[in-house]
Amino acid sequence: MRLDRGEVYAIKRAAAHAFGADAVVRLFGSRADDTRRGGDIDLHIETGPAIDEWTARGRFEENLFARIDDQKVDVTVRNREAPMKGIDVIAYRDGIVL
Repeated sequence: MRLDRGEVYAIKRAAAHAFGADAVVRLFGSRADDTRRGGDIDLHIETGPAIDEWTARGRFEENLFARIDDQKVDVTVRNREAPMKGIDVIAYRDGIVL
């Protein structure tokens, strides 16, 4: 995994603040693979059912970028009660739970 401890901590704190303490965050894509270089931070966040995704997403990004350097971060949000999409399958298969 190509994130340092500070980045992992910041991501987890921002997710808990924005999406709730039961949010599960997975890192997937090139940053989850130690053999690859570069790439943005791809995050898959699994939430409970009662959440306003767009408000929570804005809170997450605001909180995260106050803690880490400005980087390209792609966030996918999935309500754990919703059917899985292709990106969810990839994140579950290849992702690392933070």
